[in-house]
Amino acid sequence: MTTDTQVGRNPAKTITSALSPSVPRSDSPYSASSASSARPVAVASGKAAVPAAGVLDIANDRQEAGFLRTEGCLASSGDVRVPAALIRKAGLRKGDFVVGTCTRPRSLDQVESVNGRSPDAVRGRPHFRDLTPLHPHRRMRLESATGGLTARLVDLIAPVGKGQRGLIVAPPKTGKTVLLQQLAAAVAENHPASRLMVVLIDERPEEVTDMRRSVRGEVLASTFDRPAKEHIALAELAVERAKRLVEQGQDVVLLFDSLTRLCRAHNNAAASGGRTLSGGVDAAALYGPKKLFGAARSAEEGGSLTILATALVETGSRADDYFFEELKSTGNMELRLDRALAGKRLYPAVNVTGSGTRREELLLPQAELTATRRLRRALRTGDGQTNTETLLDKLRHTPDNATFLGQVLHSTPDG
Repeated sequence: MTTDTQVGRNPAKTITSALSPSVPRSDSPYSASSASSARPVAVASGKAAVPAAGVLDIANDRQEAGFLRTEGCLASSGDVRVPAALIRKAGLRKGDFVVGTCTRPRSLDQVESVNGRSPDAVRGRPHFRDLTPLHPHRRMRLESATGGLTARLVDLIAPVGKGQRGLIVAPPKTGKTVLLQQLAAAVAENHPASRLMVVLIDERPEEVTDMRRSVRGEVLASTFDRPAKEHIALAELAVERAKRLVEQGQDVVLLFDSLTRLCRAHNNAAASGGRTLSGGVDAAALYGPKKLFGAARSAEEGGSLTILATALVETGSRADDYFFEELKSTGNMELRLDRALAGKRLYPAVNVTGSGTRREELLLPQAELTATRRLRRALRTGDGQTNTETLLDKLRHTPDNATFLGQVLHSTPDG
């Protein structure tokens, strides 16, 4: 097998360019799908400097020794140890994408870049916790000429802004996975400057493969055959990665599937002897998921983290019901899927009367706001399923939402 060293190229330069975080693409360095092909050699021979790159994982906030995760955000045999002294010297934080060199086996000696910038350039960056959160006010329009009905319906019923904290409430077999793929495609097409990340927790392996092949972004996943602590570690490091990008003023969109499974993982990993609530739920099981979901925000200083996360309902589990009841008040946007609509093969199976966005007036121009409010009033009368079916039919027969809303303004009375 021919390597960069054998053909005379600079391996450090090759890895830096191949893994640069400024290139939002499906074979991203943070996705496990690409790590196997782009992973640097982590073992040095003699005193020769060997390049290394990965996402920094630190066990806690005390800046102890960490590891560069070279396969997505999960531990692997190719990980590179980062000494605590080097973390403090370079001002590194958990979730940083670090490129450097090793002169000892699997131990980083020098930092060359952090998140695509020089170490000096990131030293004075703000801390995510110090950024001022605002209501989302910059619209992320999902509708496009090549998109389908899903993006148009979300724009009408539950518009998304940069920094949105959205909950996708999904009973079983309502098209949740397809909806996430369509949302990811809309974000990638309409907002290429935003960093797109998809995080799958406790998922089926074939679903992970399908998502990686269909999404133009970073897909991070832990499958159902992995331990609960691995699900938790992946989710935490993925969100820390997103925070580091927001600190640099970038807009990040994170699609998370699912918060319910993350709650289950925290519940299963909780130390025995803790306080147990109704349904076998540990009292501390919700802290981690709420902290993760609460990271979504639009920062006044620049940058945003948009999180659209799924919550599973109607699963027959009392614990899942408890998780949803605790999570449903934490979001500022909700998209409800309907099992009855899915049973009739009406997709996207969105409950249009149960979905919506808080403070949507900050996202929509006045004419569009007036039209959507008239549409909502019309949809609240009569049978909900029939109204949804009629709405989807109207959308199929209009080229775009602007045309449809114009028809709404002309056909519905003021009030």
